[in-house]
Amino acid sequence: MTKPDRRALSSAARLYAVQALFQMEAAGQSADRVMREFRTYRIGAEEEEGTQPEADETLFTRIVDDAVMWQSRIDRATDRGLVAKWPIDRIDPVLRALFRAAGAELSTPKTPAKVVITEYVRLAESFFPEGREPKFVNAVLDHVARDLRPDAFPA
Repeated sequence: MTKPDRRALSSAARLYAVQALFQMEAAGQSADRVMREFRTYRIGAEEEEGTQPEADETLFTRIVDDAVMWQSRIDRATDRGLVAKWPIDRIDPVLRALFRAAGAELSTPKTPAKVVITEYVRLAESFFPEGREPKFVNAVLDHVARDLRPDAFPA
């Protein structure tokens, strides 16, 4: 088996972060508990169906921690990107977790905004392969990125 490349590790970290944020909300569990579970039982774990992908655990931790720390700011930015009649608390919980993970990455300049948007649109495509959600995610994240990182989009 070949060692996963950096991009694959980052993509897996983002997927796990979205799943962790979803689980935290759905089960009412703390970030520490969910991250510990993911490190122990999911990231790179051997299962009957095969091995779960390895992930950049530093990125995974940073996304989840930043999503929790900046949730209010991220949710407000996401609300501004959504139609006024559909605040973030009324959208699909998977999309909510995805927006929070993306918002966490957009809250810091470590990854270029356009890369963040592209990565999370890809994730939306994997979660919703037949739906219109990926286009919706692209549009909302474009607004969120311009709100949280206006310097990344020169006029």
